Amino acid sequence: MTGSRMLEYDGSTFHEDCFTCHGCEKPISAEAFIPDKNNYYCVPCHEGRFAPQCSHCKKALTKGGVTYRDEVWHKECFLCSGCGAPLAGQPFTSQGEAPFCVKCFSSLYAKKCSGCNSAITGFGDGKYISFEERQWHQPCFKCSRCSVSLVGSGFFPDRDQILCTDCNNDD
Repeated sequence: MTGSRMLEYDGSTFHEDCFTCHGCEKPISAEAFIPDKNNYYCVPCHEGRFAPQCSHCKKALTKGGVTYRDEVWHKECFLCSGCGAPLAGQPFTSQGEAPFCVKCFSSLYAKKCSGCNSAITGFGDGKYISFEERQWHQPCFKCSRCSVSLVGSGFFPDRDQILCTDCNNDD
């Protein structure tokens, strides 16, 4: 074609108007493109056809990202279901399918320690003791009278208190 610019790629020569995107069929010209086998795609068509889609915003995920429950997310789209804070790179947990930051999960769902009344989250020193309807962080599981640790020891429940063997025998 007279007056048409010639383009070369990978040992082949094309008229400028003939070097088109296999998806939208628009001329690629001097724009960025992505080869795939014997086809060439403009960046938007390649992203739309081949790039994974963010589970939150449904836009193409072209680099980085987070995988959660076999779904991919942009780092900025992976948010706490409670407060909306970004969770990428932060400790988080879930309730059902929904991810939560530690603070939201603690206030909404975590059991409370019978010793200190703060949340038992499983983060940090996550070990805890459970007896009937009550739970304690391991450091909080101590005799209500003398404060000796009851971890690994026998104890006696006395209404809202728990007692070591010595304090129970003093009664």
